[in-house]
Amino acid sequence: MVTIKNLSFAYGNQKGMRFPDFSIAKGEHCLLLGESGSGKTTLLHVLGGLLRGYSGSVEVAGTELSSLSETALDHFRGKHMGFVFQRNHLITALSVEKNLVMAPYLAELPVKPQQVDDVLKSLGIETKKHSKVTELSQGQAQRVAIARAVLNNPPVILADEPTSALDDKSCAQVIDLLIQQANAHQATLLVATHDQRLKDKIGKQISLLG
Repeated sequence: MVTIKNLSFAYGNQKGMRFPDFSIAKGEHCLLLGESGSGKTTLLHVLGGLLRGYSGSVEVAGTELSSLSETALDHFRGKHMGFVFQRNHLITALSVEKNLVMAPYLAELPVKPQQVDDVLKSLGIETKKHSKVTELSQGQAQRVAIARAVLNNPPVILADEPTSALDDKSCAQVIDLLIQQANAHQATLLVATHDQRLKDKIGKQISLLG
């Protein structure tokens, strides 16, 4: 489902980062480990098509990302990938429901109200459907971010430091919810983190050296 080979990336004139070859199968879960500066976020953004101009091969769901035009890549990303960022990037002026329906709208997919309800219920936040994002706790906002990421049933879920700012209880809840949502849709899950609390949660692990 996700395969990289001979991958390197450089920002401008900076020294390039090289990444180990790896492959993650459909439905498999994997931790991407490394300290700050090791390139975890960069690699996740390359895999998600958010950074281009890399050397090597990045294949997601059978498609080489470098072969896609910008427009085609936007459509591919919307239909095949779900993102959970360290900062949830929710639109504070909108309700929880309207934040969620942005996912199918941007992917040019039909909006299914029942699907929104089902995802919110599965994450235990159905009562927050009409709440503003500013009315949510940090843990609730992270659940909304997860809901948005999985709403289109993407075959690949990419999560960047989803637990680093959470206490132990919230950390356990968030990673368990990510795993549950990935399992529900047989999605490949890749979590980039330096959070040592997650090591016992996901067996397959790839380490990046700074």
